[in-house]
Amino acid sequence: MTDIKIAVVTGANRGLGLETARQLAQGGFHVVLTARNPQAGAQALRKLQAENLSVELRKLDVNSTEDALALAHYLREHHRRVDVLVNNAGILPESSREAGAKSTDALKVSPLTVMEILNTNTLGAVRLIQALAPLMPEGARIVNVSSGMGALNDMGGGYLGYRISKAALNVVTRVFAHDLADRGISVNSACPGWVRTDMGGPGASRSVEKGAETIVWLATSPQPAGSGYFWRERKQIPW
Repeated sequence: MTDIKIAVVTGANRGLGLETARQLAQGGFHVVLTARNPQAGAQALRKLQAENLSVELRKLDVNSTEDALALAHYLREHHRRVDVLVNNAGILPESSREAGAKSTDALKVSPLTVMEILNTNTLGAVRLIQALAPLMPEGARIVNVSSGMGALNDMGGGYLGYRISKAALNVVTRVFAHDLADRGISVNSACPGWVRTDMGGPGASRSVEKGAETIVWLATSPQPAGSGYFWRERKQIPW
């Protein structure tokens, strides 16, 4: 499968990750869906296969460096390259919409919860970039799914762990954009907006289709959007 571009999407078993995988596959990519839960991942895979899309599933816990390296080994052996990496996997245990919810109050949230969120939302992306960048050719693209809740320019209260994790993810974007520039690999952050997913809730203002648009645009646009920037609705926004 060397004549088709390869995209990897983390947390692709539901919501924004699933829709991003769908749109990339519709655009001609072979998409490697990853999911921590194999059963949930298999359900997502069947949905996309029923649409005659070129997809496959690999188990991945972004908290595990071993899993990230195993994925890299598999991709090297079976596909030889990775053209797009979308770091979408994330958690929001501070939200009342998530099972086992913790307090949204910054004065009450446990530091252990903050560390848990950082490990997934920020270090998960670091693990994947470090593992997969050696497989990425010139012109490859990395999109980190961030959030306006991590923008220092418009920082609010509450959700301490989530806000820190997304602000730190933007730092990850800037650092890797610099360090991968000489290889022609672009790295950008995308804010999908408030999306109707399990995390965002049914009252969110934006559909998953709309939320995925900027992510997919950054990954596929014939005119690259540069590298090391923060985007929403295909427009650059302040950090």
